[in-house]
Amino acid sequence: MKSSKLKTAGVKFTLAIALTFVSGMLCSTAFAQSPPNINVSGYVPGDTVRRGSSARAVVTMDIPGGFHVHSNKPLEKFLIATQLDIEAPQGVKVSRVVYPRALLRSLKFSKNRLAVFEGRATMRFNVTIPASFGSDSAQLKGRLRYQSCNDELCFPPQTKEVWITAKVR
Repeated sequence: MKSSKLKTAGVKFTLAIALTFVSGMLCSTAFAQSPPNINVSGYVPGDTVRRGSSARAVVTMDIPGGFHVHSNKPLEKFLIATQLDIEAPQGVKVSRVVYPRALLRSLKFSKNRLAVFEGRATMRFNVTIPASFGSDSAQLKGRLRYQSCNDELCFPPQTKEVWITAKVR
């Protein structure tokens, strides 16, 4: 009787060890395949725009090593393009966004080369404040949509918001 209880306890112990090992493998696999934390920030150099004039505004993405995002003009139709949309207060004009030059990379999951951004990607646009603008600051709201990938797989697209405040004088 004691030997059958010992065998049962041994089987339970072996199962517990196996389950712990398998769940550890699943957690590490999920962690290894998590999307990167891409920092998005924006600013107007000098923080100030004169009424009746324009200033350059900047939005940057800091993409961790080992990852990339598809450029604003991906070379494959099924890939998600990086796109920055800017909302401005009434009367404030925003020019079209100028994206950085894409890098061409060959990656494991594609037969063709891909147009990507890596490291720091800087997008620029002009902000024009009308002479009659009635406030002492202008708040711009950016929405940056992108798809990040590593060398083996792509993650679901994400959209991050970025706020840019320009002092108006």
